[in-house]
Amino acid sequence: MIKAEHIDVSFRKENQETVFGKERQQVLFDVSFDVKEGECLGILGESGSGKSTLGRVLCGLLKPDKGSVELEGLPLIGRGRKRGKTVISVVFQDYTTSANPRFRVRDLIGESFLVREKRERIRLDRETELEKLLELVGLDMGYSERFPHELSGGQLQRVCIARAIAVNPRIILFDEAISSLDAHTQVQVMDLLKEIQEKRKLTYLFITHDLTSVTYLCSRVLFLYQGKVAEIRDVEDIAKVTHPYAKKLLESVMDFDRIPELEADKKDGWEQAV
Repeated sequence: MIKAEHIDVSFRKENQETVFGKERQQVLFDVSFDVKEGECLGILGESGSGKSTLGRVLCGLLKPDKGSVELEGLPLIGRGRKRGKTVISVVFQDYTTSANPRFRVRDLIGESFLVREKRERIRLDRETELEKLLELVGLDMGYSERFPHELSGGQLQRVCIARAIAVNPRIILFDEAISSLDAHTQVQVMDLLKEIQEKRKLTYLFITHDLTSVTYLCSRVLFLYQGKVAEIRDVEDIAKVTHPYAKKLLESVMDFDRIPELEADKKDGWEQAV
């Protein structure tokens, strides 16, 4: 469904001596991969690895210096793009700034209805569609009249997910979409995303720095290190990674998972000493 080939991206360096300085800093280096229809590809990397920049390229918000992105065989940018029917939606990390504080929930989602009506040249029964979408994300119509500040973080992110689905996309890109939520809410939202993906037959791109969430939600994972693809693995084979960066990430999660075990050992030792 998605094919990215030899993507290079660079930006003009800041703090140059003159405003006409041409020195640039490269962020992505020869990035190539593909995404199959119906899968969830995790794009994993630390801060500064270039994963959000890659997300902007995949959404068509940023034109790469070199390389290309195709959606179902058609170019994302440039000639032939208008013939494509593949729609990508985005769910951002900061749900507070991505939702207009003066809009009620019905208005936030209603913006997406307007976009869909113009694109598909149809007239939606907006009230019925709104009720269906809120139900899909685990909310009732009572939430439709609330403002963003009247919702919890998890509820507002559910609204943002509903807004992304309202344009009837084939692909949804999640850019650190759960990292601002507490651990319990993260699991709830990921379970919701799994359910929605199955019901709507969607393809997901899941950008994150958290390996644990990738293994919970994704079918494959792309390790992005210093702007380069370090390794791509099926999640079920993630223990077979060979790149040093991927190994380091995996080992850090394994160590973290052992903390309860280590704490239990310490407690047993203390009780024996007493």
